[in-house]
Amino acid sequence: MTTHGTDRPRLSRAAALWTVTGLILLALNLRTAISGVSPLLDDLQHQFGLSGAAMGVLTTLPVLSLGAFAATGAPLARRFGPSATLTCALLLIAMGILLRLIPTPIALFAGTALAGAGIAIGNVLMPYVIKRTFPHRVGGLTGLAMMVMSGGAAVAAGLAVPLDDTGGWRLALAVWALPALVAALVWAGLARTGAGRPASHAAERTESADGASLLRNRLAWYVTGFMGMQSLSFYVLMSWLPAIMRGQGYAPTTAGLMLSVMMLLGIPTGLVAPMLAARLRDQRPLVAVVMALMVLGVGGLLAAPQGGWIWVIVLGLGTGSVFPLAYTLITLRAGGAASAARLSGMAQTTGYLLAGLGPFAFGVLHDVTGGWQVPLTMLLVWLIPETLIAWRAARPGQISTALPVLVHPDSPTPAHPVSEGRQALRAGSQKAVAADAPGADRAGTTGPHPVHVEPKPLIRPVNVRR
Repeated sequence: MTTHGTDRPRLSRAAALWTVTGLILLALNLRTAISGVSPLLDDLQHQFGLSGAAMGVLTTLPVLSLGAFAATGAPLARRFGPSATLTCALLLIAMGILLRLIPTPIALFAGTALAGAGIAIGNVLMPYVIKRTFPHRVGGLTGLAMMVMSGGAAVAAGLAVPLDDTGGWRLALAVWALPALVAALVWAGLARTGAGRPASHAAERTESADGASLLRNRLAWYVTGFMGMQSLSFYVLMSWLPAIMRGQGYAPTTAGLMLSVMMLLGIPTGLVAPMLAARLRDQRPLVAVVMALMVLGVGGLLAAPQGGWIWVIVLGLGTGSVFPLAYTLITLRAGGAASAARLSGMAQTTGYLLAGLGPFAFGVLHDVTGGWQVPLTMLLVWLIPETLIAWRAARPGQISTALPVLVHPDSPTPAHPVSEGRQALRAGSQKAVAADAPGADRAGTTGPHPVHVEPKPLIRPVNVRR
């Protein structure tokens, strides 16, 4: 993977440490508000008197929010700066969690949507922050973020039922507002120090002009399709696995523990998968292994549900690898930080809107058929096109759209290497015109007519196979 050195801001060691701390806390809060609800679905349905269809909407709403609000991440970062935008996103997560404590269905659904909006913005901007600030540590930091994200999801799922037994459903939901508020304080501090202020107006205009090129890029659509299809599979399992296992005779606490174990297995795999992907030029062998695990796990639940723990472990290895892999491909396939932000927004907007259909359709199939055989069969069939799309997204290549970087207007580094070459050409032409103008000051020249040498572009355009 090539990374442009001009893309990287100069950071002190303290600023880099605080940024890494902010990334860790951000990742911690990107799943807890969602995964902590799944083990409580039966209690929430009884508490609020919701129908099966309404519960399907509740499980679908977070994913739809991720898709609906993902497109706002990059524009907000251009306008207010990534640090300030992430601060607001984390506050939205905390507010959504607290809003769900009001014992009315409207508050439950509105709080879920609000928290989903904050998570969507955080999802989109994390690849940008990593690519922009640590361009030579993409694999390691993405793996660290995925590991923390999976760990937070596992802890939230595992503690949901014990917290519910101890203090009720309100305590089980409210506890996750605290880490969101702590993370918001860290990013607010980064915003005050000037890290991640808004981009210049010129950068905004260039971004707006060039952004449509992603929609015409085949590789961008493969990455988007993989993100969406794996998200649908992941959120179906995260939303319904406890109910599936309870339907097989497992106790509610055991079923919640199974979901927690599946999430916990994403901690080591979430660290290893991005690092392997970043080291490989061709990620297709990794796709083959990961998708084989997914097929084996879902097929096992369908054909031999009595081996529940075995399939939960296999699915934990699969889901714990497939999402970090799709997330890392966004950064690896992007040519620069701004391209990563736009590709992240495109992939997550389109992808999560597609994924939002999954939990709802899965629940409807269960209600219609009265069992889990048909829903699991459809999920197994879904994994076939997901594998094909992932295979195409994992082929070597990069998306080149000449997008600007969302940098501070006073930054000494150029917005983009291609822009730097164009600026050099423009500056040379202006000097030549000024030198030939009547009455121009030619002091210091070697003759009456200065020779103009056309400057060469700093970077040659590279043809990328799409």
